[in-house]
Amino acid sequence: MPDSAAMKATLLAYVERFNAGDAQGVAALYADDATVEDPVGAQPIAGKPAILAFYQHTTSLGARLEAVAPPRGSHGNAAALTFAVHARLEGRPARIDVTDIMTFAADGRIQSMRAHWGPDDVHFL
Repeated sequence: MPDSAAMKATLLAYVERFNAGDAQGVAALYADDATVEDPVGAQPIAGKPAILAFYQHTTSLGARLEAVAPPRGSHGNAAALTFAVHARLEGRPARIDVTDIMTFAADGRIQSMRAHWGPDDVHFL
């Protein structure tokens, strides 16, 4: 199991790669059989090819992530990151407040990502 510092470093790499528009780099952080549920309650995306396609789409939209607190580790195989997504929605600038909770495989790659946000977390600027 990866330690807390390694999981936190992966979360920060996730933000850096996303903001660089590096969908391949983001997908490389995931295990081959990982899942993404964004937002929680949506149909999970499963497997590396589908996860890559998801990040190719989301990074192409020009959204940027801004960590608003340091990553948080755990005594287990999970870590969390709270951030703001800066994007254009319905043609207007917006901020979405999100907390991602990720679990990690034994090799340190992300096994699952669950994005916690809802309609009241979307703020038009």
